[in-house]
Amino acid sequence: MVRYVAGTDLWGEPLATLRRIQDEVNRAFGDQRAAASSEFPPVNVWRGPDGVIVTAEIPGVKLDAVDLTVHQNTLTIKGTRVPDGEAGPEASHHRRERMYGPFARSIELPFAVDAERVKAQATNGVLSIELPRPESDKPRKIKITQG
Repeated sequence: MVRYVAGTDLWGEPLATLRRIQDEVNRAFGDQRAAASSEFPPVNVWRGPDGVIVTAEIPGVKLDAVDLTVHQNTLTIKGTRVPDGEAGPEASHHRRERMYGPFARSIELPFAVDAERVKAQATNGVLSIELPRPESDKPRKIKITQG
């Protein structure tokens, strides 16, 4: 149910009113949009029969400031994002939404990975990590013989 607060100027910001109505409709029927994560870096994880691929958005982070570790079935991404050059001593922030400083993110993987064969590369601020499944851990089809 959409509720309007008494004294609200409905004509002053018509788009804000439409956004509130849309939010109410989405809430009533179940919002199907993917929720944005507040964790940094945001990641996607794909699982396949041969391993896992993790992508992480790390724009503005120097690669030598990123540390990747794998232990059993956990991948940890640590690093530090330093701010761009400041505008000068007389400037003050009008808006500041970009996060700076140290970050750490641990992702539990669906199975243990072969840490010796992990590969990582970064392109255009997106870190891609290939985490292969060990051969001994892969499911095997067993042939049944008649006896």
